[in-house]
Order: sequence, then structure tokens, then C-alpha cells
Amino acid sequence: MNLYSLSLAIGAIGLLAMALTGLGRHGHAHSHAGGKLGHVKGGRHHTHHGTPRSTATSWLWSLTSPRVLFSLLVGFGTTGVLVRGVLAAPLAFGAALGGGLLFEHLFVGPVWNFLMRFASAPALSLESCLQDEVRAATAFDTDGHGLVTAELDGQVVQVLATLRPEDRVTGVRVRAGDRLRIEEVDDRRQRIVVSPLL
Repeated sequence: MNLYSLSLAIGAIGLLAMALTGLGRHGHAHSHAGGKLGHVKGGRHHTHHGTPRSTATSWLWSLTSPRVLFSLLVGFGTTGVLVRGVLAAPLAFGAALGGGLLFEHLFVGPVWNFLMRFASAPALSLESCLQDEVRAATAFDTDGHGLVTAELDGQVVQVLATLRPEDRVTGVRVRAGDRLRIEEVDDRRQRIVVSPLL
């Protein structure tokens, strides 16, 4: 087995394995999202058009994606198998490299991007609400416990909340409708710790 046949086999098996196991669903994208205190808000994807250097760097980073590597191998191997008997070895190698890049750039990349338009955005967890403002749905009891309403992934939900210990010690009272800030999140138990907004 020569280099081209081996590349074609590895690339085809890799792409097939990604398709069968669903690894392709996650892709490999670079995005910049705005947020508060380090968490993603709204899942917005911003595309930046930069200098040729930043474009080249972005392209090199894309090579870390298994999908890109496997599709380059398929294009390289297919082109190499087709031209190896017609061209001299160095020319065949160069043509195979060009074929791999064209296969990824003109075929697999556009098809992949088209299919990813139909992928749903991942659901946000309660942790994505950290430092957000919420409103008390009920008055808090004397131990500092009550219900708050928060917007989570486009839906208004009610969550069990507890005042921070320092606010309970100072005797802060929370009435229905008061504005609060989420200070801590226990995603496993679906509870939060809040502080009053002054």
C-alpha cells in the first residue's frame, strides 16, 4: 500500500467513524462570545474578518479539527491515486496536496457548513445565569429562602433561592417583586444564592 492509498483509507475510515459515532455533530469552531464574568451569554457567534496573517492563523487552527484532517487525507489520497501513474513523483505529490486542499475547500467545507446551519444551539444551564438579575416571585421566609423568576434559555422559570449568609445575618428582607442578583448556582440541585440589588 502506497502513501496515497493509505491516506485515502485513513481519511475515509475517519470520516465514516465520525459520521457513525456522531462526533461530527460537535465540529470544531472558533467563536468569540460576549459575556459577563467569563460565561457565554446568548450563544452568539461573531465572525471577524482580519488581516492575511490572522486568516492564515485561523486556517492553521482549523487543521486541528479531525473533520478537516480526514477530508484533506481523502482529497490527497484520491488525487494521488489518480495522477501517480501520469505524473512524475514530485509533481504527483504536489498535485495530491492541491487536490486535498481543493477537496476540503470546495466540497467538504461548504457541505459541512450547510449542514451545520440546521444544528440546534446547545441548551443553556442554570449556571449561564450567574450574575444575572432576577425577581423574587414570593417573599422570602425568615431563614432567607424563597422563589425567584429567571429567564433561562428563552423561558421564564421559577427557582429556589437563598439569600447570602451575610445578608441573612444583617436581617435583609425580600418581598415579592424585589430585584436580586444571582451570586452562586448549584446546577445539580437547581438552587441559587442571591443578593439584593440596591
